[in-house]
Amino acid sequence: MPPANSAKCTYLADWTATKLRWKLSADDKERAALEKLAADCSGKVVKYEVAP
Repeated sequence: MPPANSAKCTYLADWTATKLRWKLSADDKERAALEKLAADCSGKVVKYEVAP
């Protein structure tokens, strides 16, 4: 996680977008951690395009 709390939601959105773009899996533990960390990020949209 970035040291600046203000960057947390952007970091999490970028992390998620990268996983989705490259069709990378996330196990239950990672998914739960992302959901917990992103609980305060309502309204943040994850934008991505699937890699060719």
